Amino acid sequence: MKIKFLWNGIKIDGKLYRCFYSDGKLINHPEGTLTIYAKDYKHIPNIPELQVQNDSDSMTDYFETDRIRITPDNPYHEAVLEALKKYNEHHDNKKSVQRNRAITAQRAMRFKGVTK
Repeated sequence: MKIKFLWNGIKIDGKLYRCFYSDGKLINHPEGTLTIYAKDYKHIPNIPELQVQNDSDSMTDYFETDRIRITPDNPYHEAVLEALKKYNEHHDNKKSVQRNRAITAQRAMRFKGVTK
């Protein structure tokens, strides 16, 4: 099984499973634990050394996406941390572009004499 952690998901044997990453503090996990959340309610296949968790309950209409917790002692921790950094860089760049477009649009409106 070939596994690669990318900024936009996990590629397993050539198939991309869209995910996003979090490094937020968790109460019942050690410091530095990372979390991978599946997007679009798609299931992440089982990966050796990782446990996919999903507590959905169809009887009560409670649904959540798959998630994986990666503790600092996990062999995938460094690769996931690198993917998290790239994920954050991507979204920071995206926000910067959006901010610049908004500023440019505001300036264009002022130049045309349109005020908000």
